Amino acid sequence: MSSKTRSVYLSSPEGETGKSTIALGVLDLLTRQVQKVGVFRPVTRNGTNNKSEDASERDYVLELLLAHDGVDLPYEQCIGVTYSEVHANPDEALAKIINRYHEMEELCDAVVIVGSDYTDVASPTELAFNARIAANLGAPVLLVLSGSDRTPEGIHQLYEVSAAELHNHHATVLGTVVNRCTPGSETAIADAFSTATTPVWTVPEEPFLTAPTVRQMMSAVNGSLVNGDEALLGREVLDVLVGAMTFEHLLEKLVDGAVVITPGDRVDVLLGLLVAQTATSFPSLAAIILNGGFYPPESVSRLLDDINPSVPVIHTELGTFRSASAAANVRGRLSKDAQRKVDTAMALFEQNIDGKALLDALEVERPEAVTPLMFEYELLSRAREDRKHIVLPEGTDDRILRAASTLLQRQVADLTILGDEAIIRARATELGLDISEATVIGTHSGELHEEFAAEYARLRSHKGVTIDRAREIVSSVSYFGTMMVQLGYADGMVSGAAHTTAHTIRPAFEVIKTVPNVSVVSSVFMMCLEDRVLVYGDCAVNPDPTAEQLADIAISSAETAAQFGVAPRIAMLSYSTGDSGAGADVDKVRAATEIVRTRRPDLEVEGPIQYDAAVDASVAASKLPDSAVAGRATVFVFPDLNTGNNTYKAVQRSAGAIAVGPILQGLRKPVNDLSRGALVQDIVNTVAITAIQAQGLSATAADNAN
Repeated sequence: MSSKTRSVYLSSPEGETGKSTIALGVLDLLTRQVQKVGVFRPVTRNGTNNKSEDASERDYVLELLLAHDGVDLPYEQCIGVTYSEVHANPDEALAKIINRYHEMEELCDAVVIVGSDYTDVASPTELAFNARIAANLGAPVLLVLSGSDRTPEGIHQLYEVSAAELHNHHATVLGTVVNRCTPGSETAIADAFSTATTPVWTVPEEPFLTAPTVRQMMSAVNGSLVNGDEALLGREVLDVLVGAMTFEHLLEKLVDGAVVITPGDRVDVLLGLLVAQTATSFPSLAAIILNGGFYPPESVSRLLDDINPSVPVIHTELGTFRSASAAANVRGRLSKDAQRKVDTAMALFEQNIDGKALLDALEVERPEAVTPLMFEYELLSRAREDRKHIVLPEGTDDRILRAASTLLQRQVADLTILGDEAIIRARATELGLDISEATVIGTHSGELHEEFAAEYARLRSHKGVTIDRAREIVSSVSYFGTMMVQLGYADGMVSGAAHTTAHTIRPAFEVIKTVPNVSVVSSVFMMCLEDRVLVYGDCAVNPDPTAEQLADIAISSAETAAQFGVAPRIAMLSYSTGDSGAGADVDKVRAATEIVRTRRPDLEVEGPIQYDAAVDASVAASKLPDSAVAGRATVFVFPDLNTGNNTYKAVQRSAGAIAVGPILQGLRKPVNDLSRGALVQDIVNTVAITAIQAQGLSATAADNAN
């Protein structure tokens, strides 16, 4: 192993410990700390180089980990040997594992090694073989034990036996995770491990992680989708019911997330269940399985097509007993396609395992370079430190609901979602999302509606706005959300996934307005390059700012940069550097630079300056050799929107940079706009940014009060 590479070996003495949950958490922790993280599976059930085994079924744990942002390695490079190779010749298999590992780890700064899963015939020697691998790879072991159905004393006894086995084969135990514990048993387990010389963490049982998806259940019964939304096949199944009883009795037993198995000729049950799905007071089913090879007659089939239900309706040839048995035996997996499971696993890890202590034990030091994932991790961590309340006006957009589920599970922010509560919660349940901790508010009536209308009418009375007109205006989700922020019901707002930029920010211009001494609202993008974060402004709001406005944009951008951990060195961009050019455009930038220097002599600023002189030390040495900014700028202020918008998109596409934003600045309270093509992670990041902006405003208000 290279001197720079840090590795950790996750191993268990048995199967079903939930080791993949812990592996995902460790992997996420490392990708936020170093640049290149690898994943290695020493032993898998199948492999691409073994023709005697089914290579079509890939290792789902490895695929889960390789799908994580920040891991960029091919599947084939991350596997060692198969079980059959271990059984045939353990020593030869071990030698092959070592060689394949070292080929891969040369490319990485850290490696997460995930030991075998006991999916083969379990053997007492399996832990010993994992210990031999860990010792030969020079990787300390993070031991994962299952606390399920065990007393604290029983868990400790298993630990002693396992630790002794690892020690006997020269493996070093880094720490222990007791996973799948009975909630509330943490203190008793800690007492049982009071004499342990290495860290011990406990993670409570979360039944949701072992819940199968509708797709898995459909596969188990050899079924096919005949009606419903295919996108809902990823929803988790929380119960299985056999609908052989009368419908009124079945109705009493329905629960959210249940799958009902009923003979395909029970038209009364099928239609009754579909009607129940249209009523908000009844549980939302995950799926309906029609068994026995029966299917409703043509007249009923046409009715089903007209109803066009969203709940998946699945057809199988299996009888009731075989269908129910197959469905009951399906066990859920933590897979790359199960986003809510991934969010749940990440939240469990973050809330129960001391990441800093684990990194310290691994002796992982953070490099000077800042990767996009490190930056993203810092956003979520900082937002989590002082949770703020963010309003999301676009509750009818599935991306907003998915982001809300992630934000709530990972405790990034408290949320209010705007829209019809019954419809929004029903859709979230359909999608298998948990937004139970969010507040959902309609915008067309109620006490808040009247309060907001009265305040808006007061604020806009000089424009002739009456109370009746104000009631109409604040019914708009963007105005309603803005009024929530203005009156302190929320700390910030994020919108724009389904609305234009103007629809999102116009209410903020009218109601929230700018901070003192700032003449213009502007925006920045955080440009996350491979090894650093740069700040670009203004790329989204002001078409042709004046010199005074350009100075405001520069100062606001520097403050935003500092708020997000980027030391501000401002480059006022132009097509000319220093005194080499003249003209109205250059003169505007030159004047703006002088205004910045006058207003904020503490800021490092250079302008006019060309982009190459701002970023390239060799160019800077010839053009501006005595500049503190040239060659090392971090904040780039563009002379107009045309230049800024095109440049950020060019860098984003050509250099593979991740553009986080636009982040609005200059407002008295934070409101941020999303791209209408925003991905779920974009929404999560923007909410975290908005929360951090709100934290900064709270801190400033507290300082002023003192």
